Amino acid sequence: MIDYDHFAAVDMRVGRIVAVEDFPEARKPAWKLTIDFGPEIGEKRSSAQITNYGRDELIGRRIVGVVNFPPRQIGPVRSEVLVLGASDEAGRVILLAPDTDVPLGARIH
Repeated sequence: MIDYDHFAAVDMRVGRIVAVEDFPEARKPAWKLTIDFGPEIGEKRSSAQITNYGRDELIGRRIVGVVNFPPRQIGPVRSEVLVLGASDEAGRVILLAPDTDVPLGARIH
């Protein structure tokens, strides 16, 4: 169990995927993403194992990401944000996203 202060320390924000690149160097299939989190945070890069989504399905999609973890080096990519998702019964990662248009950078409470 954690208390609310621990939960509140995780800075989860709404972003929009603005670029998707191949990541052939990854050990497991993945995309390199550029995500816009609005004017306060700006653009951040991430590596994400969400290959059940095609490039065209990802560009422009709103997602939820953790923006205050320290950057992590994944091969040649410096991943600056953790994109959140849930696994379905087949083991595919389904991206978490708001179900209405909220501003980029909106904080998840």
